[in-house]
Amino acid sequence: MVKFLINRSVLLVLPALNFNEEEYLIITHSLERENINIFIVSDTNSLCKGENGLRVKNDIQFYNIHESNFGGLILVGGSGMRNYWNNTTVQLTAKQFIKNKKPVGAICSAPIILARAGLLSGCATCYPDDKNELELNKINYSDSAVVITKNIITAKDPSSTNEFMKAFLYELAKNN
Repeated sequence: MVKFLINRSVLLVLPALNFNEEEYLIITHSLERENINIFIVSDTNSLCKGENGLRVKNDIQFYNIHESNFGGLILVGGSGMRNYWNNTTVQLTAKQFIKNKKPVGAICSAPIILARAGLLSGCATCYPDDKNELELNKINYSDSAVVITKNIITAKDPSSTNEFMKAFLYELAKNN
């Protein structure tokens, strides 16, 4: 019963500034439709601010993440996510989820975090402007909307978010 409840909770990483609002809204609506609990994590003490002014209160600070409380992890994209490419807390959190075979999703600029942490292999996708960053980390860039490798799902941009969420929810359901 406890495992079922954990798998019904997903941790969303939001940058403090300039997250992609379209991705965030599609992701949260998709999770809510499936009755999955959403917990927002960020490093801000105030509200996370989207690229167009949407403000979101985080539930958890980076220093207080406990992977064992969640069934999956999603890194929401946007230009603000570039400030987290080298964030060791986010990288270590993603490593813990992957180590425990829980789904990890990254969209837009966020897959670079996984690449820099050494968590991606073969190919992945990301926002096209960031593809050189994938390649610098020895990852082949795919122009596909979504790339799935084991329990890691990467997505290209906001137009890929619905397909991304279908893949993420499928991976999350496999753990139940």
